[in-house]
Amino acid sequence: MLTPMTTTPLSRRSALKMTGTAAALGAAAFSLSACTDNGTAEAAAEVDQLTAQAERARSDAAAATAAIALAPDKSASLTTISAERTAHALELDAEIARAAGGGATTTAPPSTSVANASTGVDTLRTSLNDSARSAADLARTMSGYRAGLLGSISASCSTQVAVLLP
Repeated sequence: MLTPMTTTPLSRRSALKMTGTAAALGAAAFSLSACTDNGTAEAAAEVDQLTAQAERARSDAAAATAAIALAPDKSASLTTISAERTAHALELDAEIARAAGGGATTTAPPSTSVANASTGVDTLRTSLNDSARSAADLARTMSGYRAGLLGSISASCSTQVAVLLP
């Protein structure tokens, strides 16, 4: 047996209240979603930090190349350091491009004020120690591949100082 469905009539005032409430909730949800940056500020900060590490790597590579003229007896070690720090800069550039959403790697031009002729082995040793410490500190704040990359760079810089520049 079928029973008739009883519905209570919806008054005009109730309908307007429901419509107004729904509109207010929709506007609030829209404005809240517009305020969030979905992590873009954090990603931009990470890219800036990685860019600073890449600049530091280029600076160390240029300093090692400049130090060859002042210490020709260590040219093999300094050439190795320059090549490795250049490779670090290229890997960091690739990660920066990936983090920024680009598919291709970009290489920043080397800075002209990076190293001068007075750069010596002692200055390079200090710079490599600073680079190792900086990369290690940054690795602790990152996760995944970036943390591993920075940890590897830190270990490499420390090894270069201990083994190649005793």
